[in-house]
Amino acid sequence: MATLMIRDLDDDVKARLRVQAAENGRSMEAEARALLAVGVNGRRPSRGLGSFIRDQFAEIGGVDLETPVRDEPARAADFSA
Repeated sequence: MATLMIRDLDDDVKARLRVQAAENGRSMEAEARALLAVGVNGRRPSRGLGSFIRDQFAEIGGVDLETPVRDEPARAADFSA
């Protein structure tokens, strides 16, 4: 896949992209890809797995899950073993 670099992006646009990406559960890069796909193709990209699962449970009234409390900061995975 080709790399695209966007320079001199307005700070306000960058901040709004960051917020929109967070609201959609995506990275800024993934959000930019989705926005470009809509703009260029005129269609929305396919839903992700999480959205598909959420929609399946919505048909039966949804599921309320408690978010566990994080007692310590996240740490990097150790793949040395």
